[in-house]
Amino acid sequence: MAKTKTRTSKPNTRHVALYVRVSTRNGQTVKNQLRELRAVAKQAGWQVVGVYKDEGFSGAKGREQRPALDAILKAATRREFDQVAVWSVDRLGRSLQDLIGTLRELHDVGCDLYLHIQGLDTRTSAGKAMFQMMGVFAEFERAMIQERIHAGLARARAEGKRLGRPRVEGEAVDRAHAALAGGASLRRAMQASGASMAVVRRIKATVVTAGS
Repeated sequence: MAKTKTRTSKPNTRHVALYVRVSTRNGQTVKNQLRELRAVAKQAGWQVVGVYKDEGFSGAKGREQRPALDAILKAATRREFDQVAVWSVDRLGRSLQDLIGTLRELHDVGCDLYLHIQGLDTRTSAGKAMFQMMGVFAEFERAMIQERIHAGLARARAEGKRLGRPRVEGEAVDRAHAALAGGASLRRAMQASGASMAVVRRIKATVVTAGS
């Protein structure tokens, strides 16, 4: 999953970890991604101190389902390198929310990010601006989702649809009350009435309070 090595370079050398991913193992490999990233590192004078591979993991899966991504973020927190280099943004994730979460986690621990295909480097002014813009788009996406939810609820109300969990009919309450009054257990009252256990418990508490 991950290969790391000890820092042995000059003090000013930038230490970089490479993250690569392919969705399936059927003919797909990470060799091309690694070759290009290593070439960039050599040209820039970076020292590659770790290689993290998620092979056979979809980009739609979150961090908890991608062991190498989880490992590289934990290593970033331990300050094992200065920057993470990735072949393309879609190697990190396909969800904007997940991507922003990953970027922020790296940013919070002072770790930069380099995306080869997009030419994005968060050390540069353009890279920092792009990161901020992605954050804006993430907020916009959240707002759009909330707006769609509210619009759907309003439409349902206008059509007379009942929202939320259905209320227990009065007859079920009456049956539960009668069963409890006759000495039935909570479970037996629930089975006899068709009411939920939560409703039966509330009725039981009401009966006890009224009789005390």
